[in-house]
Amino acid sequence: MTSSGAAEPSNLEMHRADSGTVVAYDTVVFDLGRVLVGWEPYLALADRMTRDEWETFSAAVDFPAVNHAMDAGLPHADAIARVEASHPEHAATLARYCSNFAATLTGPVDGTTEIVGELASAGTRLVGLTNWSAETFHHAAVSSPVIERLEGVVVSGREGVVKPDPAIFRILVDRHGLRPEATVFVDDSPANVAGAEAIGIRGLVFTDAAQLRADLVELGLLPGDGAPARQNGGSAD
Repeated sequence: MTSSGAAEPSNLEMHRADSGTVVAYDTVVFDLGRVLVGWEPYLALADRMTRDEWETFSAAVDFPAVNHAMDAGLPHADAIARVEASHPEHAATLARYCSNFAATLTGPVDGTTEIVGELASAGTRLVGLTNWSAETFHHAAVSSPVIERLEGVVVSGREGVVKPDPAIFRILVDRHGLRPEATVFVDDSPANVAGAEAIGIRGLVFTDAAQLRADLVELGLLPGDGAPARQNGGSAD
């Protein structure tokens, strides 16, 4: 790689913020579900129905929308009552999903536990931001202990607002004292990544650990080709 000027830091390690200041990324914010911990909702009902039956249920009640509402703070009891009113034949299925939620979590996502460890060793701040019901969030770190390495997690169900609403990213920034221009956000949803970028955070769409590692190497947050990890020290003029 060539550089246009000897005094300009490599763009693999630093970037120029909108203000013109050269800034090093110092914080990585992780989504949790399907990034740090596997989630397969059907597994809550796998002992009672086939996957095709689950898909029929999901389509009938619009499970993604119901789940999104619970992530936004709707109590499980209220969600079940709504389904009882509109699709009484499916209320018991949703109730089972809620009560057996722990079974939906499949453990650490391959490769991301190691990435978190390497970032921590390099001195990078690590924070979580998740769309997750407050009533079931306590299961997260049980299934994927690496979540305990994050200095904190903003949980949508506790805040009453969900990604990709920029408001939850502002809560994240304010609560943890983050600089958006020095922060990277990792999520498997392009829409959520766009929400982060709307307030100036650098977004990465997660597909798998190998791609995430490559992206973090490119941003200077992980070493490439056996080079030592860069210790994070903030901004440089």
